[in-house]
Amino acid sequence: MDNFVPIQGLHHWAYRCRDAEETRHFYEDILGLPLTHFIRQDEYVGSSGERVDKFAHVFFEMADGSSLAFFDLGDNIIAEPSPNTPRWCNHMALEVASLADLEKARQRLEAAGVKVVGPLDHDGWVKSIYFFDPNGHRLELAANTGTPEMMKTLDEVKWDMLEEWARTRRAPKHAAWMHDGSLAARGR
Repeated sequence: MDNFVPIQGLHHWAYRCRDAEETRHFYEDILGLPLTHFIRQDEYVGSSGERVDKFAHVFFEMADGSSLAFFDLGDNIIAEPSPNTPRWCNHMALEVASLADLEKARQRLEAAGVKVVGPLDHDGWVKSIYFFDPNGHRLELAANTGTPEMMKTLDEVKWDMLEEWARTRRAPKHAAWMHDGSLAARGR
């Protein structure tokens, strides 16, 4: 492990958007992420070798200094979902500080006409709400709710659960403790 370069955190995560201003309105005015950079380029060859005539690249900063970014290719087209993947699967989960903040975000999104699912309780360690941005990207806002003991237990069983999943492709028996909260149900 000594040869790995330490990754400091997320710099930005980039997606395609249909319209830079529509996307700015959603992320800045509704979610409260400030627009921090706007980059425009003509006749660009991307890092994968694909050429585009033009693009605008907009960045929105989160509280930890990392960013969400979007490319507007000037054609008013959103990215197409993957045909072999359920729409809920590919999503970005963003953390909020508390359940109160999660509820405040839900109310704000719904007041802006955004359809919200949740809050959903994920086995006691996190509660989340889910929604789509104007570009069809699935987003999750999550508030951690797990106790220190629960998080320690999750850490202790992660490798056993991964091994069992890899072998059987079924929910690992070690996960049973999460549904009744007892450490005895972990099979230990």
